[in-house]
Amino acid sequence: MSEKHPIVAITGSSGAGTTSVTRTFQEIFRREAVQAAIIEGDSFHRYDRAQMKQMMAQRVEAGDQTFSHFGPEANLFEELQDLFRSYGETGTGRRRKYLHDEAEAAPYAQPPGTFTAWEDLPPSDMLFYEGLHGAIATDTVDVSRYPDLLIGVVPVVNLEWIQKIHRDKATRGYSTEAVTDTILRRMHDYVHYICPQFTRTHVNFQRVPTVDTSNPFIARTIPTADESFVVIRFANPRGIDFPYLLSMIHDSFMSRANTIVVPGGKMEMAMQLIFTPFIWRLMERRKAVIR
Repeated sequence: MSEKHPIVAITGSSGAGTTSVTRTFQEIFRREAVQAAIIEGDSFHRYDRAQMKQMMAQRVEAGDQTFSHFGPEANLFEELQDLFRSYGETGTGRRRKYLHDEAEAAPYAQPPGTFTAWEDLPPSDMLFYEGLHGAIATDTVDVSRYPDLLIGVVPVVNLEWIQKIHRDKATRGYSTEAVTDTILRRMHDYVHYICPQFTRTHVNFQRVPTVDTSNPFIARTIPTADESFVVIRFANPRGIDFPYLLSMIHDSFMSRANTIVVPGGKMEMAMQLIFTPFIWRLMERRKAVIR
């Protein structure tokens, strides 16, 4: 953790909804005039799209059905840790971008599914990471020790799968069967490298649907925000003004001493109310140090 160069990290599985959380933070950054260096977790995958496809085929041929983007062999965990450490110490580091589609790739004159060249981070007030591994810890790395604020986005697993199936079918042209195969292949790494991160986060947001999601593989629609509750758990509730949150967010309630439950449609409002003061404190602490 760094007073001079703070780090905020959002971590969550594929289809969890981390991109929506990122949009909320971008609105906070805009409103509070905070210059954040944005890091996309996909840029720390080890292989580009073609290489990953080739590696996957080799692993399957060798009898390995568990090789996935969730695990250490397919990611640059050491480089991600180096970035967090370097930024916390000096406010500098290097990043690249993963070009998901034609629109992202066009300005770089590269094919989609490839990485841009590594480049130095621009001057910034803080580092903001969004991806799969913001709180990863293994036998050789511990990325989770560097962020000043770690947020987990963790829908109940059936909802997570529904969101992933619908996203991958709509934006990537995959079939339900192909997405199901991906979910099954990732399950080992999901259990060993994704789930443990949520015990290291400072705040978790878990969306819980109030409609039947018992078979996510046949769900025709994604449950809407109004068909959900969001369970917000604080690892350390000290300093959290729960009475204020309860008064501001109608129909919310406390389920445990460190947990507030809000209507799904109020999730963005809850994030604004909770995280704006966090950003204030990080920036005030930073200003006090650099004076």
